Amino acid sequence: MFFLLILESFSVYKQPFFDYPCLLARFRYLEAKQINIHAELIEACLQNDSVAQYKLYSLYSKAMLNVAFRICNNTEQAEDLLQESFISAFKNLSSFKGTASFGSWLKRIVVNTSLNYLRSKKIEFEELQEDKKGVPEEKVDYSDQELMVGVVKDGIAQLPTGYRLVISLYLLEGYDHKEIAEVLGISVSTSKSQYNRAKIKLREIIKSKSYDTGYAG
Repeated sequence: MFFLLILESFSVYKQPFFDYPCLLARFRYLEAKQINIHAELIEACLQNDSVAQYKLYSLYSKAMLNVAFRICNNTEQAEDLLQESFISAFKNLSSFKGTASFGSWLKRIVVNTSLNYLRSKKIEFEELQEDKKGVPEEKVDYSDQELMVGVVKDGIAQLPTGYRLVISLYLLEGYDHKEIAEVLGISVSTSKSQYNRAKIKLREIIKSKSYDTGYAG
């Protein structure tokens, strides 16, 4: 799914070699089927069943660790944030109404916990300032080379904190610009402009990485 999101966001192919809309619709259909797949397990967790809690943790811990890491960019801190997030999730599990998948609900907790950590450290996002001039939409074309997912992920990790947060929340976590604006305390227009700036910076990193590894398409 990550690779498909990259293709969609960066307009990799002007004429896709596959029926992308149908494939994306299929993924969304499968995701919808997962909404209540762990209903019985969640119900057991509500009864403080430690075995059920461990099973639920095992199902989601790896994915949620990746979410925390993409925000804080530190493995040890991400592990701490993961534990804190699960404690909060189990404590507030009764507020989960099942209208969305448990994974989506849990991810919101992980994202908020991770962002609160950054705020507590008084990390300033200097690049997340209002940009009155704006930034034109950047269309990145990779039609002449294979897009390497590992290189993209590595490139995102190298972005300045603010850029990394916006592009990660939008591209990887599925937030829209209104939601990003709310959680980061910025305007929607700033979120959009910083996302475009992040894509430009990411393209530069990927190009540099491609040439460094001898892969230039």
